[in-house]
Amino acid sequence: MKTYGIIPSRYGSSRFPGKPLAVIAGKPLVAWVVDAVKRAKGLDAVLVATDDERIVKAVEDCGGTAVMTPSELPSGTDRIAGAARAFLGGDFDDDDILVNIQGDEPLIDPKLIESLAAKLKDDARWSMATAVTPIKSAADLAAKTVVKVVLDRDGGALYFSRSPIPCTRDGESDLASGLFVRHLGIYAYRGGFLKRYIAEPPCPLESTEKLEQLRALWMGAKIAVVETSDEGVGVDTPEDAVRVGKLLEARNA
Repeated sequence: MKTYGIIPSRYGSSRFPGKPLAVIAGKPLVAWVVDAVKRAKGLDAVLVATDDERIVKAVEDCGGTAVMTPSELPSGTDRIAGAARAFLGGDFDDDDILVNIQGDEPLIDPKLIESLAAKLKDDARWSMATAVTPIKSAADLAAKTVVKVVLDRDGGALYFSRSPIPCTRDGESDLASGLFVRHLGIYAYRGGFLKRYIAEPPCPLESTEKLEQLRALWMGAKIAVVETSDEGVGVDTPEDAVRVGKLLEARNA
């Protein structure tokens, strides 16, 4: 069993073209993400999956490993699988664990990566693992950009939605109840399941909500959920880059 941390990183972005190469606190965004992921314990390799030679160079310049993947791949999940196969020169094993880390999260907590991998290592019933954090405002509960999750009693995902779930029929939603959590875009996959997942076409729920993880539930997979108090700080716009740069400078002062 091997564990791989893989960071999808595409040059194109409608709101922030060239985002992975944006210089933040003295080095490219993608380099900060690589550094953060490398601090996670138990990873056999950390890879950046990209479709742009400029990103490959930036990663290699900071001592990281990048692999080229086709730009026409339909999803970040397909890019994860393609990167692992390119790195290995063949297929990954069914019991390998592949962790998909967002390429715009330079402040990702390495311990969260470790926790997701441990969920799959320690319990064979899970096909995937992901993370959630409490929803703290009514605005986030209502926002379609904030993905909500309903959990079962064992800490598994029942459903993901852009709509407020669970629905409060009477009165206002009690955000202190612990029922209302938001999904964080980090995943760990068991190798055998990832192979089946990318061979399956998008399902109607996935196409409707525009959420890849619904394909896994549609297939009958069990998704473990790790809860964290840290909702992360992503870089989606040039303004975010400035804000995150200040946080990185303060942390490394």
